[in-house]
Amino acid sequence: MTRRVGYAAGAFDLFHIGHLNILKHAKSQCDYLIAGVVSDEMLALTKGISPVIPLAERLEIVQSIDYVDEAVAETVPDKLDTWRELRFDVFFKGDDWRGTEKGMRLEREFAAVGVEVVYFPYTMTTSSTQLRKALAALAG
Repeated sequence: MTRRVGYAAGAFDLFHIGHLNILKHAKSQCDYLIAGVVSDEMLALTKGISPVIPLAERLEIVQSIDYVDEAVAETVPDKLDTWRELRFDVFFKGDDWRGTEKGMRLEREFAAVGVEVVYFPYTMTTSSTQLRKALAALAG
């Protein structure tokens, strides 16, 4: 029997139910789930934000979740470079990428190496962006 390895990446900053749902759903579709925790440097580069929770703590939180078999720091912007290192079979992503230019590019690049892209809906009631805004309002 072939083991199906999945990869779900995220900042996992201000960990909330949406993060847990993505990891839970991802694990239900693979035998071994690797969670990529985006490094502070990559968050600054790709999203222009600094996390509230440091990388080492985010890694420990994510690794402690039952659905996650392995948590790794994601330190490169190219998902294919991450695949070359980890060799996963399925890549899980939030559905905000579905149908976008970057989502379609990701699908093409991964299809070329035999990786399936599976989209999950975001939890609309909670997001790290909303939590950041609420914290800023309290601090302001």
